[in-house]
Amino acid sequence: SIKMDLLHSNGVLIIQHLQRDYRAYQDFLNFMSHVGDPRNIFSIYFPLWFQLNQVVGTKMIWVAVIGDWFNLIFKWILFGHRPYWWVQETMIYPNQSSPCLEQFPITCETGPGSPSGHAMGSSCVWYVMVTAALSYTVRWKDKSAVTLHRLTWSFLWSIFWIIQISVCISRVFIATHFPHQVVLGVFAGILVAEAFEHTPAIQTASLRMYIKTNLFLFLFALGFYLSLKLLDIDLLWSVPKAKKWCANPDWINIDTTPFAGLVRNLGALFGLGLGINSEMFITSCKGKNSCKISFRILCIAASLATLQLYNFVKIPTHTEYLFYILSFCKSAAMPLTVVALVPYCVHSLMRKTEKKLN
Repeated sequence: SIKMDLLHSNGVLIIQHLQRDYRAYQDFLNFMSHVGDPRNIFSIYFPLWFQLNQVVGTKMIWVAVIGDWFNLIFKWILFGHRPYWWVQETMIYPNQSSPCLEQFPITCETGPGSPSGHAMGSSCVWYVMVTAALSYTVRWKDKSAVTLHRLTWSFLWSIFWIIQISVCISRVFIATHFPHQVVLGVFAGILVAEAFEHTPAIQTASLRMYIKTNLFLFLFALGFYLSLKLLDIDLLWSVPKAKKWCANPDWINIDTTPFAGLVRNLGALFGLGLGINSEMFITSCKGKNSCKISFRILCIAASLATLQLYNFVKIPTHTEYLFYILSFCKSAAMPLTVVALVPYCVHSLMRKTEKKLN
C-alpha cells in the first residue's frame, strides 16, 4: 500500500507537470485521447480494413473484443484508482492539502483505472494494422525490395510508438490515468494482439462459435462479478467515487461503466458473426465483384458514411437495463452493416448497372 501510494503521488507530480507545461498542446492531447477510444475500432478502423482485407478486419474485431474483456477483468482484479478522485481521498498529503488536478469533459471515466482501456485498445488494434501492412512487404525477395521492407518496417513501427506514446500522455494529461496504468495497458494490448497472430481458427468460426464465445465471455464476467459480490466485494466501487469527485456531473456517462463496455463489445462480436455467416455476405463479398477495386472503395465509403449516422442514434439512459439491451443491438448492427448490408447493397447496385450497360 505504501509503495502504491508513492507510485500514485509520483504520478500526480507528472500529471501536474503535463497540465502546467503542456497547456499549449491541450487540443492535440484531447484529440489523441479520442484517437485511442476503443469505439473508433468499430466505426473507423474496422470498416476500412475489412473491405481491404477480410482476414485483418475479422482479426481486428476479435482482438478488440477479447482485449477489452481482459481489460475489464484486470480492472476488477487490480482495483486501480484514477488520479482525479485519488488526490481527493488519499491521506498521504499533510494538512489535507491535496494537489489540484484540472479535469476535462473526458476525464470522468467511471470504471477502475488499471490498466488503461484506451492504451490497451489502441496498442492491440494498431499492432494488428502494422503487422498486417508489413505482411505484404515481407514477401518481397529482391535486394531493393528487402531494403524497402526494412525502411517500411522502421517507419510503421515508429508511427505505432508515436501514436501509443501520444495516447498515453493524453490519458495522463487529462488526469484519468496514472503513468503506470497506461504503460501496463500498452503492453497488455500488444500481448493480446500477438496471441491472435497465432489463432487462425477465428477466420473460419461458425455462427455457433460466435454465440458460444459471447455466452462464455458474458457468463464468466457476470459470474466473477456476482461471486465477489457474495463475498461483499463491490466491483462497481469506482462508480460512486467518479460521481462524487467529478467536477461536472454532466461529464459522467453511463457509457463508461464496466458493464457498458462489456455489452458493447459482445454486441460487436455477435454482429460480426451474424454478418460473416449470412447469405448477403456470401453473395456479395465472395462473388466476382469482391475482387474489383471499385467495389471495395464503394463499400468503404458507404460503410463509413452509414456508421456516422449511428452517432445520431441516442440510446436512452434513464433505465440501465434498457440501455444495455439497446447498446448491444446498436453495437451488433455496426459490423453487420459493414460486413453484410452495405456490400450486398453495393453488389446489387453494380449488378443493375452492368445489366443496363449490356
